[in-house]
Amino acid sequence: MRILFASLVLLAPLHGGAAGLVPPMPPTPPVPPAVTQDAPIEQPSRLAARLYERDWQWQLRHAPEKATALGEHRYNAFLSDTSLAGRAAALGHERAMLAAAQKIDRAQLGGEDQVSYDLFVADKERLIAAGALRPFDPLPITAYDGLQVRLPRLVAQMPFATDADYLTYLARLQALPAHVDGLIEQLRAGKQAGWTIPKAAIAPVPDALRALREKLADNALGAPFQRIPATIAPEVRAQLRAAGKAALEQQAAPSLRKLEDFLRQDYVPTARDSIGAAALPGGPAWYAQLVKDSTTTALTPAQVHALGLQEVARLRAEIEGLIPRTGFRGGFAEFIVFARSDRRLFFVDAAALLDRYRRTLALAQARLGRVATAIPAVGIVVKPMGGDGAGQPAAYYEAGSAARTAALVVDTARLNARPIWQVDTVALHEGVPGHHLQVARAQELELPAFRRNGWYDAYGEGWATYAESLGPELGLFQDPFSLFGHLNEEMFRAARLVVDTGIHSLGWTRQQALDYLNTHTANPPGDNEAEIDRYIARPGQALGYKIGQLRILALRTQARATLGKQFDLRRFHDALLGGGALPLAELERRMGLWLAAEKDPATRANAPQAVSRANADGDAAFNAASEPVSTWEPAFEFDFVLDGELPPGYDPGPSPDFEPPAPTAPAPARKSFSAPPWLAPLLE
Repeated sequence: MRILFASLVLLAPLHGGAAGLVPPMPPTPPVPPAVTQDAPIEQPSRLAARLYERDWQWQLRHAPEKATALGEHRYNAFLSDTSLAGRAAALGHERAMLAAAQKIDRAQLGGEDQVSYDLFVADKERLIAAGALRPFDPLPITAYDGLQVRLPRLVAQMPFATDADYLTYLARLQALPAHVDGLIEQLRAGKQAGWTIPKAAIAPVPDALRALREKLADNALGAPFQRIPATIAPEVRAQLRAAGKAALEQQAAPSLRKLEDFLRQDYVPTARDSIGAAALPGGPAWYAQLVKDSTTTALTPAQVHALGLQEVARLRAEIEGLIPRTGFRGGFAEFIVFARSDRRLFFVDAAALLDRYRRTLALAQARLGRVATAIPAVGIVVKPMGGDGAGQPAAYYEAGSAARTAALVVDTARLNARPIWQVDTVALHEGVPGHHLQVARAQELELPAFRRNGWYDAYGEGWATYAESLGPELGLFQDPFSLFGHLNEEMFRAARLVVDTGIHSLGWTRQQALDYLNTHTANPPGDNEAEIDRYIARPGQALGYKIGQLRILALRTQARATLGKQFDLRRFHDALLGGGALPLAELERRMGLWLAAEKDPATRANAPQAVSRANADGDAAFNAASEPVSTWEPAFEFDFVLDGELPPGYDPGPSPDFEPPAPTAPAPARKSFSAPPWLAPLLE
């Protein structure tokens, strides 16, 4: 019967669009009946909970890509409505939800219920304000996160175990033409309003769409049809392959070609040459709001810029103090070039790179009890990233679900851009105790779904950036190169504050921003170019990392100063992660309550005991395993084995003058990134 059903569905004409394979949208949950005079009055907390759940189900249904990413597969046959009408309908929904929330008596809520209410209302108000500002999506597609990036990643998150899974995917492919039409409609509306995407952020997209289109059968979109499980009947497998080929050729390819042609012929030639938000109508106010949204603070772009300059100066001093401990003889600029280019600092094959990530995660997970007591049971795996590596990050976190294990996804395509010294701190950020601990812990909390799955950049990325600093507690960063990798990542986040605000508030050029990153970080120039294009495409998004980290560090400093010997780092982290993702102001309020409770001896009566450091000897063994290939001849004399810090006063002895390799990008010939005069007093 199952084979017959599949056959009947597969025989539906693919050229019929949504009328062919696309199933009807699941019905909207019924609206709760109105309260009558005879009906008992429902408690405000229950009314609020029902409202949150109703809204959450609406969000999943109308953002099916998000649902798929969360492991909710009921909407895998759909793509989001990208049309102007869809955007207007979404705005209407947010207004209705806000109106419903405002009918609930907040004063009758307490504790977490009141926090949930405040977060729900604030989010609706933010979305309504943004939607009322302009009726179109300001950034529907960019080189950083356009359809050419999102669609392959979306397919990789879908299950392909049964014939029903494949039918669902075929339906999603049939939804692609309408999705693309909506993107084009949004782009046209923005163009008519004088609001175009910077040419630097949109020009690469047509070629990327063409590359995706020309290899549909072999890339991520066609891959599911190349590996249909043997558990599916042979005759159904053949039908699925034929249907997949037809869907790719008749639905996906024409849609991608349509978007490619529109961008190449109509949009890119007239896209703006300026890159900053300030060049747009109302741009300065828009960027100021984006800064507030990303940081969840009242910081202005000028304040963020000044803070970034201060942090860059501080971290440069730390790195300069560390360089002699590596045995390297030279200054900061020479060391930066050396660290990003000397082949001894890189793995020679992808397996070694993945193995190092796995061992780092295994060590961090084994010692997680040193930094937290509330530890989620769900695990995390390491897997390679698809694609050719162009523009890809070193790694990213993929949250798990009931049907999918969480993963740290690693770029293995460009080994010459993935140094050994980067691995440990990236693993801490993207995996444990960074994103995985925070996200998995949130999913276990008894909170409304919108809070368990909520996200604020300043909190989520701020925590992950802060988590990098926990390396010493977990037995990492014992060698100077690994410690440099940590400081370089922190420098990178500080430089983001300078560059993002420089571009969008101070009128920096793309070259100025690139020069700044290349001068202050050891990241490969190609990665820095991708980062700059990301900041151009997504103003303000990268600011939350450093701002959140600094705020968490300030909270820890305050707690340690207040509690003295009573301070327990693990309990501090448990409290920090115990409320799910929060705006920084709410996090501060929450941690203030925790701090007051911690001062009460009764609160600490059942505090867990300290974790023994008996296994600290294993730290050195772990770090010692990361040696360069022994057959390579050193360019100069120094102890290069990554198995511990050099002893105090170590002198590597005489060595030839070090001549740094030629940089892959021109070194800045001018200090085009100098702070403006009006900032000088703030930096003294």
